[in-house]
Amino acid sequence: VALDIDGNDVSLEKYRGDVWKTAVNYTQLVDLHARYAERGLRILGFPCNQFGKQEPGTNAQIKAFAEGYGVKFDMFSKIDVNGDDAHPLWKWLKEQPKGRGTLGNAIKWNFTKFLINREGQVVKRYSPMEDPIVIEKDLPAYL
Repeated sequence: VALDIDGNDVSLEKYRGDVWKTAVNYTQLVDLHARYAERGLRILGFPCNQFGKQEPGTNAQIKAFAEGYGVKFDMFSKIDVNGDDAHPLWKWLKEQPKGRGTLGNAIKWNFTKFLINREGQVVKRYSPMEDPIVIEKDLPAYL
């Protein structure tokens, strides 16, 4: 369960059977969502303020900011992705064999992305520096 950007509980079970990706890199993700949502790609955005205070606003401010980019994919409330207070989903993602990072499992920066297949397995972790469009080459195997 995670809180959406409006503060409502959302069971992540609702994404079972879809291919999904966690990240926030608005312009490219809006493009991926527009092209692949009908084929089952779900993009889940989890804002985090643990990296250079990049997400200092309230959930309402973050939502308005994302809407300025045309975001139509699911946005969640601001969370921690590292440390004792990390959201359980992110703890789980980092523990998966294909969710582990290089030089340790900690999320290094905003825009770390995970691709999860329809069976709920992490199939790849993408670094913050990788443009979300590189994920497109991996999608045909899962959509």
